[in-house]
Amino acid sequence: MALLVLSLLAFGGLAATQDTRQEGASLTSQFYQGHLDALWERMAPKTQEALGSKQRLVAVREQILAWGEETEVLSETVSTHGGHEIYLRQVRFKNTPDIVAITWTFDGQGKVVAFTIRPQQTSPQPAASERLDYKNRTLLQLPFSDEFYVFWGGRSVEQNYHAAHATQRFAMDLLVLQDGSSHGGEGSRNEDYFCFGKPILAPADGRVVEVIDGVADNVPGEMNPSQPTGNRVVIDHGNDEYSVLAHLRQGSVRVTKGQAVRTGTQLADCGNSGNSSEAHLHYQLQAGPEFGKATALPAQFSNYLADDKPVALGEPVKGQRIRQATPAP
Repeated sequence: MALLVLSLLAFGGLAATQDTRQEGASLTSQFYQGHLDALWERMAPKTQEALGSKQRLVAVREQILAWGEETEVLSETVSTHGGHEIYLRQVRFKNTPDIVAITWTFDGQGKVVAFTIRPQQTSPQPAASERLDYKNRTLLQLPFSDEFYVFWGGRSVEQNYHAAHATQRFAMDLLVLQDGSSHGGEGSRNEDYFCFGKPILAPADGRVVEVIDGVADNVPGEMNPSQPTGNRVVIDHGNDEYSVLAHLRQGSVRVTKGQAVRTGTQLADCGNSGNSSEAHLHYQLQAGPEFGKATALPAQFSNYLADDKPVALGEPVKGQRIRQATPAP
């Protein structure tokens, strides 16, 4: 598939916000619907000059229409760079197998300084793993008592973008939804997010081997790639199996390195620290204590509900609502 780029100017961060996410999604919808006059007015003069005329927008939209309708949004992220806010949307269309990246870049006045549509050269493939058939020996339960939603989880890249990365091959990202949304209000504060502050629990007995608790929670929409997991707790369950629970709320960790914990012990609160654009829990099982180096392991959880149906032992997947089942009296 040919690469389509409308404009990619030299741009250099304002704090990317939830407004950036909403604005990028809105402009994408306007582009699909053909509201090109309004889009043209949003573009900075240099961007208009680079495009030459609105007809360039018309021509590119006609090519996009050949891909059919957008069928799935795989991810939406916002970031900052050199004084600009950047919205990135990864999607699939009906008539092409490729993942397409749509990017809007805004200056401090909200003007569009760059708009790109790039089919990825190849769709990412799951990372190779010798542990695909692995069954954990530790009896794991879900690390929360509330109902969470599996935003990323499963074995395929379509279900779980972590699957493309060897050391996070089977990781999950989990959050709380109410009426289809992860937050109330404008979503500009961490407190707007339904999972922020929810108790995060030990998924099994073990000993704490690492604690990080001093990383600030991000403003929603911003990310901290220099400290990818943010605040985290790592638990050694024995059997060469270690749980990593990440993006915890700053100052909320209740355990210390070397401490023995039992299943259900509260470790911390769900937060938005590290390389995270909104509050959620990252969970993964691995064969060693070092994040980013240890071999990733599949994690089968016991006795939980997925979309209100009982699961005796299973791996949660994208789109499921999950919670620990109530023990029988």
